[in-house]
Amino acid sequence: MSAAFVAAKFAFPKLAKGEVWICGLVGIDDKVTHTILLPGESKNLNHQAAMAWAKKQGGDLPDRVEQAVMFRDHRKIFQQHAYWSNTTHAYFSGDAWYQNFYDGLQSNWRKDYKLLARAVRRVML
Repeated sequence: MSAAFVAAKFAFPKLAKGEVWICGLVGIDDKVTHTILLPGESKNLNHQAAMAWAKKQGGDLPDRVEQAVMFRDHRKIFQQHAYWSNTTHAYFSGDAWYQNFYDGLQSNWRKDYKLLARAVRRVML
């Protein structure tokens, strides 16, 4: 691998104040999508309100893979609480997935239940 290839594949996006780089995930097209945690946190919101809150922050809720990385590498910047993901359950459309930052559990819960949320933005480089 050339240094230019490595630099191109592993370039980091610029971060605004309060943002935290979470990870870079390589897709099947070999493009790297960087996940950046935005500052701020929601209060207890149902899933629909959490999705709207994240959009108002200029982002999206993280997906399950991003949340697993957040728990592994960044759990200290989260409350020991459950946070919504952007992912609806495949078989139970009234449920969405969440990440518990107390014990690492990922599971699904009714979308009308109130959990916390953090927003992310994604940058493809």
